[in-house]
Amino acid sequence: MLMLAAQGGLKIDWARMPTYNTIMSLCAGAGLLLVVALGWMLLSGRQVMPDAWAMGFGTLGLILFVTGLHMTLTWPLAGQGFPFDNVIFGEPSLAFGALLLFAAFFLWKRGDVMRTTADRGRDIAALSAPVSVLVFGLGLACLAIAAAGWRYTLFAAPPEEPISGEFADFPMLEASFMSGLYVLTGVGALLFPAVLRRRGGPVAWVAGVCWTIAGLAFLLFGALNYFTHIGLIVNTM
Repeated sequence: MLMLAAQGGLKIDWARMPTYNTIMSLCAGAGLLLVVALGWMLLSGRQVMPDAWAMGFGTLGLILFVTGLHMTLTWPLAGQGFPFDNVIFGEPSLAFGALLLFAAFFLWKRGDVMRTTADRGRDIAALSAPVSVLVFGLGLACLAIAAAGWRYTLFAAPPEEPISGEFADFPMLEASFMSGLYVLTGVGALLFPAVLRRRGGPVAWVAGVCWTIAGLAFLLFGALNYFTHIGLIVNTM
């Protein structure tokens, strides 16, 4: 697993510990925010430029799909004792990436469905209904990940990691933060089928708030981790 140097202090063999949940978190957060923004535009009757959204979803989807697929199929990716990262980060990123990629492909090929008409909401809800089953299942998975985070005190950073490591003596703090983000993401996903059925209303508002908060947090936390993870690498080489 993780190795202690003879003189004391955490040492990690980074050749056996590839990690890129930094870019995963960044793209997942941006993806959630884009989904909320597009949903708001559709529900409020705004004009949508399909090609622009196809490029946005496609870029994020490609990154999440490739990194998520590699992490999911390379077991364990973190060869020094963190196989649960494959489940926590790899599989949700793979699924979300696939959804974004297919949404991008659809918008590119069939973007005319986004035209502002009286039937737009009904058409989009009907087209999205089958995939909502997977989204609902991913919501349940996010809640299960959150429960595991609390139960096994996952996500806690070691003291050698800058900023996050300052709270190493309080492992439940970061575990609660990350698990809370998965709860918000999961609740939004569980409400997604109801949002399609009702096409707006309080349910859409709650789902949008959950995904907006989670998206912003994942985006900012991923950006912060570019500093904290680099610092962890430097401090443990």
